[in-house]
Amino acid sequence: MTNKQTKKNVIDVYSWPTPNGHKIHIMLEECGYRLGRDWLAHPVDIGAGDQFKTDFLKISPNNKIPAIVDPNGPDGKPISLFESGAILLYLAGKTGKFLPKTSRAKYEVLQWLMFQMGGLGPMLGQNHHFRLYAPEKIEYAVNRYTNEAKRLYGVLDTQLKDHAYVAGKEYSIADIAIYPWTRNWKNQGIDINEYPQFKKWFEKVGERPAVKRGVEVLTALRKPLQDDKAREQLFGSTQYQKRK
Repeated sequence: MTNKQTKKNVIDVYSWPTPNGHKIHIMLEECGYRLGRDWLAHPVDIGAGDQFKTDFLKISPNNKIPAIVDPNGPDGKPISLFESGAILLYLAGKTGKFLPKTSRAKYEVLQWLMFQMGGLGPMLGQNHHFRLYAPEKIEYAVNRYTNEAKRLYGVLDTQLKDHAYVAGKEYSIADIAIYPWTRNWKNQGIDINEYPQFKKWFEKVGERPAVKRGVEVLTALRKPLQDDKAREQLFGSTQYQKRK
């Protein structure tokens, strides 16, 4: 395969080893794409401010990872996409995998994808911030988001009592979206043993080969959030600067 052919057929993924980044890494691997052969991971170091660079903002105007550029879009032309949920739906549509064809089953999956995008991800993100990263410990905030995390894990545990996977009998983009956000349950103030059905699902999903590969992508580049510059890039006024 020539370099020209490789460039033409490879999906470029602009990402970082976060839960939202891992969603896309996992999905690509689950769909049969292989890192280095079918897709490339381009690190966007969010602690160093790479997410604010002009080239990245062209494909991710919300300055968030992940984003992808697929040279073979739906009309045969390149397409760029941001927002992890949109990318999951795009890849499911492109490959015909992990999103059911029937309307009923499809919407059952989509409601749990929205659960992750609108609830689980944002709430666990706030949980992480106030428990781990906030410059001062605010008891009200820690309690609020820890309690909300427990509630959300309870919702999953109840759902999984009667379902092999989050949206039903089959593994889907709902599982792929949710799993990375729950990998840090210890840091979220969660005792996984209090949610036995969730624990069973969590361990089952974590054993999938594609999941194992996906969560390792770019992890060697991640550093503990300790310096003031990184904190400023992630949580400070840099976020709120007007950009052209």
